[in-house]
Amino acid sequence: MSKKIVIIGGGIVGLCSAYYLNEDGHDVRVIDKSNFSRGASYINAGYITPSHIIPLSAPGMITKGLKWMFDSSSPFYVKPNLNPEFLKWGLAFKKSATLEKVNKAIPIIKDINILSRELYQELKDSSQFDFHYEHKGLLMLCKTEKGLEAERKVAKLAIKEGLAAKEVKPKEFADYESEIGLDIAGAIFYDCDAHMTPPNFMKELVQYLKKQGVKIYAEERVEELIFTENRISEVITHKQTIKADEVVLAAGSWSAELAKQLGIKILLQPGKGYSINVNRPTGIKLPGILAESKIAVTPMNGFTRFSGTMEIDGINHDIKPQRVRAIAEASQTYYQSLEINESEIAEASCGLRPCSPDGLPYIGKSVKMGNLIFATGHAMMGWSLGPATGKLISEIISEKKLSMNIDAFHPDRKF
Repeated sequence: MSKKIVIIGGGIVGLCSAYYLNEDGHDVRVIDKSNFSRGASYINAGYITPSHIIPLSAPGMITKGLKWMFDSSSPFYVKPNLNPEFLKWGLAFKKSATLEKVNKAIPIIKDINILSRELYQELKDSSQFDFHYEHKGLLMLCKTEKGLEAERKVAKLAIKEGLAAKEVKPKEFADYESEIGLDIAGAIFYDCDAHMTPPNFMKELVQYLKKQGVKIYAEERVEELIFTENRISEVITHKQTIKADEVVLAAGSWSAELAKQLGIKILLQPGKGYSINVNRPTGIKLPGILAESKIAVTPMNGFTRFSGTMEIDGINHDIKPQRVRAIAEASQTYYQSLEINESEIAEASCGLRPCSPDGLPYIGKSVKMGNLIFATGHAMMGWSLGPATGKLISEIISEKKLSMNIDAFHPDRKF
């Protein structure tokens, strides 16, 4: 049965939800307060990452966070504040940062990433799109022996989960990066990962959805959700009122504020990330993560992107020059002869990634609102998990068998 669906949020998760809901025959509308040209879905690293099996709330991150709190150029920066929502999130993060909980999350994160990679491949193989997508793997580049040892341990966990991973010795560096030298101690190569050029796919997806009859409302702000008992009946924006049978909340870092209107509290903090585009040849052929600096390097369609940092500092788009410069300077220490110039640094962008305390997204219905489906909280894996989340959202609404168990993603889960 066709339903009238309103999706709040037009990032990768919202648009993928629209795609699969449209495929299932629903009447779909997507509302976003941006103009579909900016935000985290446009400036991210473009990774599809089954190898990223360790959630942000890993053991040791609290200690690192405290140390880095006084360094505004550090990879993970938390601005201290006494906001009650932040304090609740911080406490839940601490409770989640245990070995037991991380080990439980590993296979779940792997499974949803693999599902998403398969769906990206299906989209690429279809006649509907012509976007940049390469399944060439990913290098974890380690500057120090300490960093390499830490990545060896992660690789062992990945291999245990059935993922292909191998250590790359210095004599093998040129086999992976033949045009640029690597100034590192060693690396781990994951064959399971792929990469894309995000703005290209986002543009194609918007155009395709419009052609399919999906209503796309740009630069439109949701102001109120009208509900009776436990069902939303209307979505009110600053321009119109839209009736809805089902509402998908995919508003990223803004999702918690909208949910609060309905009496639903989800723990979510925006994690700001930055990216620098180098629109000239760099010689970099493979995606690489600079392990110690937490920087992602992606050879995209026509340019190389350097992205990184996790900055917990509320909802704002203020660009801190010292954090951008830290990305450029660190990248130049891993790659020999790499130069990122001042004009490229000056043109850096930022985006907000919605972070749950346990590193798992919120996917599914809250018992408190019968026709509200959450699709948020993906943190650094939003791009990677876009299609899988969209597919699951459509299966929930269409009352189909789910592609995977989603109990771990329940929006009402306790921390």
